[in-house]
Amino acid sequence: MSTQGLDEFAGWVEGLMRARGYDIDSPRGGGKSRIADEAGVHRAAVTRLLQRQSMPDLETMRRIAPLLGVSVRDMLIRSGRVTPEELPLAEDLLAPGDWQPTMEDFARWLGVPDERMDVFVKVVTQFLEPDAEGADARGTAESRRAAQD
Repeated sequence: MSTQGLDEFAGWVEGLMRARGYDIDSPRGGGKSRIADEAGVHRAAVTRLLQRQSMPDLETMRRIAPLLGVSVRDMLIRSGRVTPEELPLAEDLLAPGDWQPTMEDFARWLGVPDERMDVFVKVVTQFLEPDAEGADARGTAESRRAAQD
């Protein structure tokens, strides 16, 4: 991470801390210690970030994010560790409401190899679409049983 990236991230975090009422500016304000205690992280990790010495690790971000009212995803993206494309939102992954997945889609999600796709679709389809002849035969057998009773 560049010095500029660390500076921008630290500035963003400072603003969030101040907005949440943490006194990080006065030496005896206790804001750095308070946020470290509430997050369950070392005070040194908070100090190093605010002094632009180092980026917090994932666990520190995970613990501080809820106190600052942001998601870990936002912290990771703002820190430059990942891009929004690398960590999409769940709604970005959902298909349109009118989209109906095909048997091939399900096979891909399950990891069925391409060379076995046709067999997978054929077998699964047999379970989902009853055979008309088989349904008639079952119906006839049930009729005969009912007549015997």
